[in-house]
Amino acid sequence: MNFLIYLSDFCIPLLLFYMVSYGLLAKTDIYGEFVEGAKDGFRVTFGILPTLIGLMTGVGMLRASGFLDLLARLLAPVAKFLFFPAELVPLVVVKLFSSSAATGLVLDIFKEYGPDSYLGTVTSLICSSTETVFYTMSVYFMAAGVKKTRYTLTGALVATAAGVAVSTLLAGLM
Repeated sequence: MNFLIYLSDFCIPLLLFYMVSYGLLAKTDIYGEFVEGAKDGFRVTFGILPTLIGLMTGVGMLRASGFLDLLARLLAPVAKFLFFPAELVPLVVVKLFSSSAATGLVLDIFKEYGPDSYLGTVTSLICSSTETVFYTMSVYFMAAGVKKTRYTLTGALVATAAGVAVSTLLAGLM
């Protein structure tokens, strides 16, 4: 086990050393390439900034308005039928749009039920096994200039549903 700890401590420095060494051996302008990459990163950031602001504002409005609590109450019978805790419906919905907003809900769940409770365990598993589908699609597809998403949304939603189902199942087995 100590070997893994030492290995993890040296992973990033070794990777950086390898990249610089490879660049020197290939006679590449390492600093120039770094600066070009940073410029591209800033261009992408400025390009996706309006989308980020819109998504975060929308999620904040849904949360503050009480819509997510209403949605949880409306979907409680369906959640009960699927053996899913209705208290976590807002978390699943918000996680599709924003991971940081979902983290706020996670903290609320931990305060109310405790991190070691069944709901706390399901919450932790859901957050670690699902993705911010709409955020990821909007940011990366806009940055790459993708216009036709084909089956990406369907596949991502199915994967999210599978992650939620398995999270619930695993927490029940613990």
